[in-house]
Amino acid sequence: MFKQIKLWMVILLFFSFFMGPQSSAITANQQDVPEPGQEVRLVKSQMVPMRDGVRLSIDLYFPQNAGKKLPVILIRTPYNKKGFRDKEKREEAYKFASHGFVVAVQDCRGKFESEGIYSPPAGQEAEDGYDTVGWLAQQTWSNGKIGTAGCSYPSEVQAAQAPLRHPNLTCMIPQNGPMIGAANGLYRYWSGFKGGVLDLAASISWYFDSASKYSFKPPPGLSDEEIHKIREFFDPGPSNLPKVDFEKLNWSLPLIDVMKKAGAPPNDWAELITHDFGDPWWHDVMGYYDGTEKIDVPALHMSCWYDPSVNETIFEFNYFRENAVSKRAANNQFLIVAPTTHCSYEKASKHTIVGERDIGDARLNYQEIYLKWFEYWLKGKENGITDMPKVRYYTMGSNKWRSSEVWPLPGVQYTKYYLHSKGDANSLYGDGWLSTEGPKEEPPDTFIYDPANPVPSVGGDRGTSYGTKAGAIDQTEVETRNDVLVYTTPALEKGIEVTGPINVVFYVSSTAKDTDFTAKLIDVYPDGKAFNIQEGILRARYRQGFTKKVWMEKGEVYEIHISLDATSNFFKPGHKIRVQVSSSNFPLFERNLNTGGNNYDETEWVKAENTIHHSIEYPSHIILPIIKDKTE
Repeated sequence: MFKQIKLWMVILLFFSFFMGPQSSAITANQQDVPEPGQEVRLVKSQMVPMRDGVRLSIDLYFPQNAGKKLPVILIRTPYNKKGFRDKEKREEAYKFASHGFVVAVQDCRGKFESEGIYSPPAGQEAEDGYDTVGWLAQQTWSNGKIGTAGCSYPSEVQAAQAPLRHPNLTCMIPQNGPMIGAANGLYRYWSGFKGGVLDLAASISWYFDSASKYSFKPPPGLSDEEIHKIREFFDPGPSNLPKVDFEKLNWSLPLIDVMKKAGAPPNDWAELITHDFGDPWWHDVMGYYDGTEKIDVPALHMSCWYDPSVNETIFEFNYFRENAVSKRAANNQFLIVAPTTHCSYEKASKHTIVGERDIGDARLNYQEIYLKWFEYWLKGKENGITDMPKVRYYTMGSNKWRSSEVWPLPGVQYTKYYLHSKGDANSLYGDGWLSTEGPKEEPPDTFIYDPANPVPSVGGDRGTSYGTKAGAIDQTEVETRNDVLVYTTPALEKGIEVTGPINVVFYVSSTAKDTDFTAKLIDVYPDGKAFNIQEGILRARYRQGFTKKVWMEKGEVYEIHISLDATSNFFKPGHKIRVQVSSSNFPLFERNLNTGGNNYDETEWVKAENTIHHSIEYPSHIILPIIKDKTE
């Protein structure tokens, strides 16, 4: 959902990850683009009726002189389908059409040429996707088999539609955009919340740029022919948006007034930030999964280690298998996890740089995999695509593609690394250390969290709307702060592969009624560079579950659990494993104002004295999924 990347490249790069070096058809370093077979004819702005009478505009890309009924690849986008018409900038629709598919690119409801009112991120996307598949299947040029594709928001609309189980929806490639919601108990609606905390910077910029509820439209009732005559003369999407300094806007309080201050077009920002987790609105109106969904479509699930929704994509892969209503669907769920950032697979090269870290040659032949997937399911070509491993993932550090039939991997040893100090783990220069030995009677570590001076976000799973690259960035500058606790192992004698879900268990205290706690897993190089591998956050009020709020009392010790999603990283010999702890990661995440109030409607805050305990009674630790046969 955030900024749309070249969808064709995104998808292709996703595919690259899906086929590993031992795959019989494709080797790791191939970047060949399959030669197109036919010229392409574009039919613009067809108006497709939905069940409520609203018409959505769709462009159709046909292979020239096709003499038979053809399968269809559907891409639904809120980012203006006109962009796909520029073959020099967006070639995916033309490429797939040249290989014998009809490619249908549709403006989502209320966006650009489509009628209706837009309500992100799901709204009526499930029903609109279902109705569009039905319309495509009924056309005289269609063979009735429809596949879907797209990254980020165009992936979310696929996931939203899947539980409706249209009989003509034959396969999907959902990339970096699950709709899990409450289904896994983490309530990460819109990929915009983690640990109960709003994903601030990306949410503000996306809602400002892409979430306008309205576009200027022709009068209702015009025929397709009349619409075609005028479409070339109008660009109905929002224009003349004011220039906004997002780095400054991120600091604005109260949060509920941010869009008003920015001069944004009308959008659903207030709805997003004011609905409690578990409110029926998220499922009934927005369409997020609640755990009751049934699936009947083969899917190629794609994500990457530096994506905000990697945890949910992995869950979606298993969820589709476990909740399938047919063996066909259950046996044909596949997962690829790349080492890159959100929808940026095309950046893989001989020396793939993710943020600032060189993680080696992460290339694969994305385009061929993508084409083979659709040719198998939509054309019936026996090409071996379903013989590939169910799971393909890239291990950073060892810089290798690996495979498995399940996730989490079999034989994972979940190993506790305990936090230790003499009571002064503050900053890189403190006395914190990390080991597999449990703590003895050790003094706790305390720091002051001041919402006026939060720990700055550096790297991670989001973009550049706050002055930092996404991905792996040296954390040294952050670790010089006294409000950051640092715990590090000695240099490793043998390498350790960490592959799987990561969780921390902290025992905490605070002088505030409510505050946040953050954690980062770090790979420390021999030269001192400290690259972030994964991170997490938890709003303390949700420590007993995200649908209830429980305040803290001064002097009490509370057990909290923070998910750091998942990763695959090989910590080489001579490297160190580090855990970084604090109470803010701003503006990647909103600041907790520490009052115990709503946070979104407040302008005042209090400082919090926060404590991490590590002792025999309170053994704070991180749980690392270690692959024991890959430690050297």
